[in-house]
Amino acid sequence: MVKEPDEKTDGLPDHVGWRLWQASRAWQAEFAAAMRAAGHAWFSEARAGLLGHIPRNGTRQSALIERAATSKQAVQQLLDGLEAEGVLERLPDPRDGRGKLVRYTRKGLDALRDGDRIKLQIERSYIDRIGEQRFAALMDALRSLDAEQGDASGEAPASK
Repeated sequence: MVKEPDEKTDGLPDHVGWRLWQASRAWQAEFAAAMRAAGHAWFSEARAGLLGHIPRNGTRQSALIERAATSKQAVQQLLDGLEAEGVLERLPDPRDGRGKLVRYTRKGLDALRDGDRIKLQIERSYIDRIGEQRFAALMDALRSLDAEQGDASGEAPASK
């Protein structure tokens, strides 16, 4: 006997969280596909999620684990794969003999430059779809929500 779900999916509220999540997932999928098409076959959404926490000048591996909000093992596995692909390198931290620094290789920096270009292409496609004024209003609204979130948490909003 199959149990019927307690709730029907018809009639679920159409709320902002759902719309933001759907838009984010669509953007991530489009970005990852464009990165692979640009010659970065190693690029995946999971790897992108980690790369987004690594500044262009590198970071300490321990700081990356804290920022990534996932397990140490998951971060380690992603780093192992990115290092094997030649995107990142791990070096001894001169300030802490036990620590590691994670930084981009030339291949990784080239991918970041392609990523910057692709992000602007995606934005242009959004402007083509919804118009410049609506896109500018969307960006202003998102910045306001981000700024208010930073105020509420007592932290400054992260800049990208």
